[in-house]
Amino acid sequence: MAAANPPAPPANVYFGGQAVIEGVMIRGPEHMAVAVRHPKGHIVTHSEKLGGIYTGRSRRIPLMRGVVVLWETMALGMRALNYSSRIAFEEDTDENGEPAEFPEKVFFGTMALALVFVVGIFFAGPILLANLLEMVDAHRIVIVAVEGVVRLVLFVGYIWLIGLVPDIRRVFQYHGAEHMTIHAYEARKPLIVSEIRPFPKEHTRCGTSFLLVVVFVALITFFIFDLLVDKGLIVRTASRIVFMPIVAGISYEILRIGARFGGNWFVHAMFVPNIALQALTTKVPDDGQIEVAIASFKATLEAAGLGPTPEGDGEHHEIAGALAASPPLD
Repeated sequence: MAAANPPAPPANVYFGGQAVIEGVMIRGPEHMAVAVRHPKGHIVTHSEKLGGIYTGRSRRIPLMRGVVVLWETMALGMRALNYSSRIAFEEDTDENGEPAEFPEKVFFGTMALALVFVVGIFFAGPILLANLLEMVDAHRIVIVAVEGVVRLVLFVGYIWLIGLVPDIRRVFQYHGAEHMTIHAYEARKPLIVSEIRPFPKEHTRCGTSFLLVVVFVALITFFIFDLLVDKGLIVRTASRIVFMPIVAGISYEILRIGARFGGNWFVHAMFVPNIALQALTTKVPDDGQIEVAIASFKATLEAAGLGPTPEGDGEHHEIAGALAASPPLD
């Protein structure tokens, strides 16, 4: 029997997701689901309802929604990664057979350490390296430009380096499977391996694209600030942290433009570097990895009431509208 086409997605409602250890997380209008390949070969799925900041009105506010989506990407990603690691490595389960959760303090502590790492390596580090040019009386324009180039090189170099690790390459394959499955759903193709296989592993709304836009927007923002304000190294370093929410907000609005007007030749040309970078963060998946992505997507559709006979109410449509205003990252 031929597979039926998936239900038509509500207008302008997007799905996003992330690759995790031996699995895929898909985020829908008001639910998320994680599917993980168990060491014994079967696929384990888990779904949960989202609320609060993940579906609130703040997602409709320009600039602010970029900060919300960035936080969401990190927070939901960590939760999904926690779940997938415990399934993939057969760690402890609770009385219901579900993987035991991280204690809340440990979860937020991990998030804090990740933020410190990002700020230290990708923001403070380039400033300190570029500041060495003051020893040779380099012009401020040169110093700021070098800082931006160093930050870009560190970002791309880090992605390239971790991609050499075999386990990370598998995560990148699941990343490709996630993109391909979302492409198929958006094209209203049946969610089966043979129909998903022809789609590209790159996607315009990819979180990698978002981070690359952040790097370029940060370069321009910090360049302008340093030309207008010259108060020394401490103020320069603090400005990078203070301006990050603004940089994230602007970057997300640019990414939305790319997703909405991708058919325009000029917009398409602007996003060529974003798609090119995904050559590092996405790899061609095998059939089993696509099956995991399908399982995650179907679990999200079922939880969100977007199956063959969708059911919903005014609250669901309001939440869907918020997701249309600020689609999640892939």
